[in-house]
Amino acid sequence: MISIIMGSTSDLPVMEKAAKFLDEMEIHFEMNALSAHRTPDEVEQFAREAEGRGVKVIIAGAGMAAALPGVIAASTTLPVIGVPIKGMLDGLDAMLSIIQMPPGIPVATVGVNGALNAAILAAEMLALSDKELATKLKAYKQGLKEKIVKANAELSEVKYKFKVN
Repeated sequence: MISIIMGSTSDLPVMEKAAKFLDEMEIHFEMNALSAHRTPDEVEQFAREAEGRGVKVIIAGAGMAAALPGVIAASTTLPVIGVPIKGMLDGLDAMLSIIQMPPGIPVATVGVNGALNAAILAAEMLALSDKELATKLKAYKQGLKEKIVKANAELSEVKYKFKVN
């Protein structure tokens, strides 16, 4: 199981991309809103108990000070993937807060608003010991390739006066 956690439900428009991908891959997940600053005790309890609930990977989205992924990583040995949420400084503030973790408290970090990539990375981690999931991921990535090949073929039909291909 994968856990998706966000600092506030205002982050849901970003984090739901992870939920939709996990649904598509038929991966069980939980989703919660907990704040590192407003509900610190609950965040620590969540992190300490996650493994006992069957969680294998945690995806944590946070904006601004973006402490949530690091606080979670400090309280568990499960892999944590941080998703910086675009905010005041176009998400740069959140990204820097998430990637600049002290030695011993790693947080894998995807790009700003990159919840989909976080879900794909989490699924790839699970696929290391799940051949069926690995097959689904290969099919998903093949589909990405096919979309680009099709788009390129369609682009070749677009005509401009000085276009040579």
